[in-house]
Amino acid sequence: MRRALVSLCAVVTVVAAVTTGCGDGDGRAQQDPRPRPRALTWQQELRVADAQQRLTKQCMNRRGFTYWEDRGLTLRESRPVRYVQDDVAWARTYGYGGRIEVKSLRVRESNPNGTYRRNLSPSRRVAFDTALDGGGGARMLTAPLPGGGEMRKRVGGCTEEAERALYGDPAEWYRTGKIATGLNALYGKELMKDRRLTAAVRAWSRCMKRAGRPYEDPQAAREAVRGNAVRLGADRAGEAFAAERKTAVADATCARETSLRAVATARETYYLDRLRDRFGKDIDTYRHLGQRAYDRAVRIVPERG
Repeated sequence: MRRALVSLCAVVTVVAAVTTGCGDGDGRAQQDPRPRPRALTWQQELRVADAQQRLTKQCMNRRGFTYWEDRGLTLRESRPVRYVQDDVAWARTYGYGGRIEVKSLRVRESNPNGTYRRNLSPSRRVAFDTALDGGGGARMLTAPLPGGGEMRKRVGGCTEEAERALYGDPAEWYRTGKIATGLNALYGKELMKDRRLTAAVRAWSRCMKRAGRPYEDPQAAREAVRGNAVRLGADRAGEAFAAERKTAVADATCARETSLRAVATARETYYLDRLRDRFGKDIDTYRHLGQRAYDRAVRIVPERG
């Protein structure tokens, strides 16, 4: 299977994370009586991110600066496009999200915070940076990666204040987050070769071929769509998007017909559960902190419309 299947690890983790049992090699569940904290849905993650922006804005205002929140996309537009995309209605409206990506890029390029910062005097610009993230004096957080190495980021100022208000301990949130979201490095290759998953992808591919779109896997379909958009260019963007929607609808329809999401979820759950002895505590801590942040976020910002 194509190397793109590695991305599946980030695709179904949110779904798999709600399970409470450990799977064996045949996919049968061995129930663990201890409840585990659930991973946030993408909608909940978005609301936490919006709350963090709101807290950051309030903090920056108290320090004498203007700060704008980024809420340029609607809730439906903010939906992440996973490797397994089986929402036919969403695909019929947005395809694979090509136009959303363009809109998101325009929002980032016209971010008023960047313009505001550039128009400050040099001394005020330094003060702005210090207020926002601690500037050059910010402390460094480190997080070991499950596959080796480590990640680092600076944290301070209003960014740290907002994270602390939501998660409690920014360092623990960062450390456990990099572990929980980096576990695919330990099982990605094995998952790519998993016989149940590869069988489901082959069934999806046969379905797509019957629909007149002979692609090996979902990633291949999306790469073809992107290539077609580049070939047609900006002058024929409407034609490219029409083709994108047709392929995306066929993709989602075939994913439903072949139960690709259910198979992918079950197999990823199996591989994740095999790592719980080593990383279970960090995974549960990460999810617990996320749930606490969401509980706080609902009191700070409404869900996007």
